[in-house]
Amino acid sequence: MTAAAPATTAGTGGARPPFTAQLAAAEARARSLLCVGLDPEPARFPAPWRGDARRIFEFCAGIVDATHDLVLAFKPQIAHFAAERAEDQLERLVAHIRHVAPEVPVILDAKRGDVGSTAQNYAREAFERYGADAVTLSPFMGADSLEPYMRYTGRGLIVLCRTSNPGGDDLQALKLQGGERLFEHIARLAAGEWSTRAGGQVGLVVGATYPRELARVRELAPRLPLLIPGVGAQGGDAEATVRAGWRADAPVVVSSSRAILYAGSDGPGGSGPPAFAAAARTAASATRQLLQRARGAS
Repeated sequence: MTAAAPATTAGTGGARPPFTAQLAAAEARARSLLCVGLDPEPARFPAPWRGDARRIFEFCAGIVDATHDLVLAFKPQIAHFAAERAEDQLERLVAHIRHVAPEVPVILDAKRGDVGSTAQNYAREAFERYGADAVTLSPFMGADSLEPYMRYTGRGLIVLCRTSNPGGDDLQALKLQGGERLFEHIARLAAGEWSTRAGGQVGLVVGATYPRELARVRELAPRLPLLIPGVGAQGGDAEATVRAGWRADAPVVVSSSRAILYAGSDGPGGSGPPAFAAAARTAASATRQLLQRARGAS
């Protein structure tokens, strides 16, 4: 492995603590397991902005301003920006999060998976261009596809393991020689060799729609952070998710996107926060409280 790059990355405003330490601190401070996914869809924006991709930053920043004290992390989905030629707005958004909520980690949802110079450039994109604290990755091409990200000391690598979509069964549930399923093998690798090589900064993506598999992943990876999509619009059971995955010494990052972003349909205007942001805060607060009750906290 080549020498590690410094933890300081573009847009971070200086060196930041390791990703796992940020998660632990954010969970304690906000008393929250909730991650708000930032998946902008201009067609669903409030009426005065509807269909206008130039408003992506403004919309997402409004969500951030309204919810940052309620969350464990923010998770912008890169495709929702790139498809609208809005990568510059994503850069501005991460900088805005750093300004208003520097203690909240940013997970870039990119699901990258490649080797060699391509992986090196994807790592630069995530950690230098956008200044993310962690990035989601596909492990299909093996350890050498993860290695360029490991060079960024303290940055998080969140590896797809048992995803929330039904089609995940096509590969993730396949039984290997000896009877272990593929997602179980990934969990073992992540908790062992990969975590060691990455300085303990590896996590796993496990869908809320599969609570039994979630419990099995937690058994195999008792200390790894779990990023759990599928609560909210995808129908995952929040209480079953927390019971299966949360441990006092192993965080779960429960992600909800559309159910929060598009909780309100009224346009911005009037005094105080815009109506869409106020509706998002109400939805985020309710989800946060539900997750807290599930783990026996308030």
